[in-house]
Amino acid sequence: MSETIYYDDMPSPVGTLRLFADSQCLRQIWFPRERHPKSMQADWAFEPAALAFAREQLEAYFAGVRQTFDLPLRPIGTPFQCEVWRALADIPYATTISYGELARRIGQPAAMRAVGAANGRNPIPIVLPCHRVIGANGSLTGFGGGLPTKRWLLTMEDHVANGDLFSIRSQ
Repeated sequence: MSETIYYDDMPSPVGTLRLFADSQCLRQIWFPRERHPKSMQADWAFEPAALAFAREQLEAYFAGVRQTFDLPLRPIGTPFQCEVWRALADIPYATTISYGELARRIGQPAAMRAVGAANGRNPIPIVLPCHRVIGANGSLTGFGGGLPTKRWLLTMEDHVANGDLFSIRSQ
């Protein structure tokens, strides 16, 4: 018998996020308009209480009072994808790096395209901050939640890091 997956919808400044967890860990976060659309399974259960642990930290992040997450995570992917996703967690708040730098950080400097593909399949965006990975020339590149969402997240983090909380709330 498979483990029950619970979900909840969370309003956020970037649209309603759909959060998914098993009995212990956050598994996925979906944006309102996904770059790689996914399907709900018939046996997944709407259970807001099961996602309260994640929702609380995400709300604090969007309020500008949390810069790191302390959540149990269980992303499902290939060993390579999981290695890339672990490296995402080490990118500091309000900091961006290139895909090439991310590839170097996992010890595979020639794997920039594979790193980009893994980054694009990150099942737990925001918490595993794939939005902090940008093009080598500083340009914003693909993001599962869309480039306007990526831009908003990076701008919000920059404002918070610079002590300008009022600006993010008034955008």
